[in-house]
Amino acid sequence: MKYFDKILIANRGEIAIRVMRACRELGIDTVAIYSDPDRNALHVKYADEAFNVGEAHPSKSYLNKERICDVARKTGAEAIHPGYGFLAENAGFAKLVEDEGLTFIGPSWKTIEALGSKIGSKRMMREAGVPVLPGTPEGVTSVDAAKKVAAEIGYPVIVKASAGGGGIGMHIAENEEQLEEAIDKGMRIAQSAFGDPTIFVEKYLTKPRHIEIQVLADAKGHTVHLYDRECSIQRRHQKLLEEAPCPIMTPTLREQMTASAIAAAKAANYKNAGTVEFLYANGNYYFMEVNTRLQVEHTVTEFITGIDMVKQQIAVAAGEDLAMDQEDIGIRGHAIECRINAEDPLNNFTADPGKIVRYRSPGGPGIRVDSGIHMGYTIPAHYDSMISKLCALGSNREEAIQRMRRAIYEYVILGVKTTLPLHYAIMQNAHFIAGDTHTHFLQEEHIATDLRRYLHDEEARMQTLAASLRQGKHVAAIGAAVEVYLRKNLK
Repeated sequence: MKYFDKILIANRGEIAIRVMRACRELGIDTVAIYSDPDRNALHVKYADEAFNVGEAHPSKSYLNKERICDVARKTGAEAIHPGYGFLAENAGFAKLVEDEGLTFIGPSWKTIEALGSKIGSKRMMREAGVPVLPGTPEGVTSVDAAKKVAAEIGYPVIVKASAGGGGIGMHIAENEEQLEEAIDKGMRIAQSAFGDPTIFVEKYLTKPRHIEIQVLADAKGHTVHLYDRECSIQRRHQKLLEEAPCPIMTPTLREQMTASAIAAAKAANYKNAGTVEFLYANGNYYFMEVNTRLQVEHTVTEFITGIDMVKQQIAVAAGEDLAMDQEDIGIRGHAIECRINAEDPLNNFTADPGKIVRYRSPGGPGIRVDSGIHMGYTIPAHYDSMISKLCALGSNREEAIQRMRRAIYEYVILGVKTTLPLHYAIMQNAHFIAGDTHTHFLQEEHIATDLRRYLHDEEARMQTLAASLRQGKHVAAIGAAVEVYLRKNLK
């Protein structure tokens, strides 16, 4: 079924291509937007139409709400898919799209606004009976008030920005002195990053697991879950590896957590795809936030359920009812996703933008690569460092790990430092293999030791495989022919 004639994708890179792939299968024309440095990016070539929306800095291109809507109007696009990042959770953008008579492929702007406040969303969840971490029920108004709450719930505590995300503005305090400093820093960073200095304090769990539940809901309130994901392996509060289902999940815990996720979605009058995130420790789970968009890690959920989530998003946005009930959704196998970032994992994950001089993506049974890069592509310094997502599906977790090891072995990316060696080290780690992970997993010394050992081996392996990719005249000619084909046939 063709839900729209044309959709504009307000994003770049691999997620723009991912949405366009779903549109192409549905027979929907696509409009890409791009900034000056993305002029020759793959998502620009893949789309049916592409339009420049400004300079490199996101505020002048991918965050330019008015310009994006103007392109949508001029091209006749009926809907806008925001992907993730940039404007995906911007209530103002969703409202502007709606005001322009276009369809925003996601929840309503009112829902985004309500769940965008961590304080407001936690208040909503408490009222809905969803477990919430103890802390300040409202924003911090004074250091003394924060100290009182911290003394009641016990140190350590964490200071968070109410309007924040991605770990920005988070600070851990082990005592009163650190709490004063954390509040001061948190308010300044929150004001600078989000234009809202409101912060709050809550109990800090030292080694929790990060578990999330994927939900889908239609306009009539019919809501289902697509099971659980484990997202505990992170750096700077940002995920690096995800898997589905969660390795420690039991039938009882799953029943409780999915019921809480459905309750959370209904409390927020949720429509479209969303993710309810929880922290889990010592047999208890606590609501953290709702991501009001498609998640980076939606790929592992698609693998284990067989459901194309982007197509579901488009159908719901077009006014269709969900074509499935909860009993129609099951789990098949186990899936792992590794985020491949252009970063130096031995240098505090410092970004390493630059030109890809050799590239070969893996394949074979159970492997999926979502990427927006290719050989010769220059990774810009202006945007997120994630360059691809490598996913492996196995009949069970053991096979998924085995396939991921093999896929990493096959993956060649030369010209920039990447997180590939880190992921290989994780796949060999006894604690990971046993499913014993938590949000501070990468800080464990054994990971750093393994990484140093594997780094040299990985670089040598890639150089060996890359030898077959060295461009001579014939290879260069083939590459040029392919580019001409793309230009002629993907427009």
